[in-house]
Amino acid sequence: MNTARAGVDGPPGLLGAEPPLGRKTCEGLLKAVLAWSDPGALRPGDYHQVGLLLAGAGQAVAADVRAYAARLPDDDSRRPLAEIVLGEADRRLWLAARSLHDVRNKARMVRALYERLDRLAEAAPAAVSP
Repeated sequence: MNTARAGVDGPPGLLGAEPPLGRKTCEGLLKAVLAWSDPGALRPGDYHQVGLLLAGAGQAVAADVRAYAARLPDDDSRRPLAEIVLGEADRRLWLAARSLHDVRNKARMVRALYERLDRLAEAAPAAVSP
């Protein structure tokens, strides 16, 4: 893997793989970004960098959500919910982040991906046939 791009693109999305920042670090970043209230707190270039970190982490989590969702039966009600979240992630993760509003939207998207991943991971043993 080209490690120079790993922080932006994330790992290839193996089940259980940590996102570029690690889950705890990423969740700390999500919490911090969602708590920011001053739009002038960072320069536009800094918002862009935070957005790239969130996009890379989101892509890694989305790959795991895809892998779990693919293991579900076609008629499983969790599959359409995963597909909706993944569709939104595909549309929103790589939008440019130039402001507080933009990075907060990315943070919300990554948080939604983690929530979906956790729900799918909890149900994984029941969804996979031995």
